Amino acid sequence: MANIHLSKIDPNPPEDLDKHYVKKHTKKMQQGLDELQNKLYAGHQHSILIVLQGMDASGKDGAVRNVFESINPQGVSVHSFKVPTEEELSHDFLWRIHKQTPGKGMIQIFNRSYYEDILVTRVHKMIDTKTAKKRIKAINDFEQLLAENHTHILKFYLHISKEEQTERLNERLTIPKKMWKYNSNDFKEAEYWNDYQKFYEDCFNLCNEVPWIIVPANKNWYKEFVVTEALYNLLKKLNLKYPTLENNKI
Repeated sequence: MANIHLSKIDPNPPEDLDKHYVKKHTKKMQQGLDELQNKLYAGHQHSILIVLQGMDASGKDGAVRNVFESINPQGVSVHSFKVPTEEELSHDFLWRIHKQTPGKGMIQIFNRSYYEDILVTRVHKMIDTKTAKKRIKAINDFEQLLAENHTHILKFYLHISKEEQTERLNERLTIPKKMWKYNSNDFKEAEYWNDYQKFYEDCFNLCNEVPWIIVPANKNWYKEFVVTEALYNLLKKLNLKYPTLENNKI
């Protein structure tokens, strides 16, 4: 697999796409996700872990809200990983993560994830390169362990331009329904754009046994299409079926 360089990837949708057709197709797939998720939940054989990463204002919350709106809430869960607590810091960095991985039949969404422990920590020099390499190996082993236990992982990086990020952060200062998201620290973090891009590329290129999907995310309609299509295709590939009376143990 060739190395991924974000500067060479357009954060906009392909120019020849018909926006209205894509949105209609996305909606049709989302309706299909409802039935597929029911089979996943009922069959209790597989689980899905969705990792959403991206710069501040890349649209992670919107992806969660809009892509999964038709799925039964009973079968999907969302967890956001904040700054580690004192208890969490007293354990290895994956301790708090493993507790949130999905059980059989469930879809678990990580809005930010264990990758923050080799992103923020490197940008702000909380860990050195040697420690980062150890954590990268631990992440690869962790994802392999999940895969061996029938947890299927989809990893998305929501790719926006620096200009788009600046515009979206400024909207939090002027648009009332977005003001609740305002955090002055977001503007400070935006100053580390180049560092984040560099260390994200390390994530893509060194933690790629489970491949990353780089999602052009300047336009929300295309972002939602890419995420929806990947999940829809994965669930279809699993050939899920409802349990019959003969194999239902209940």
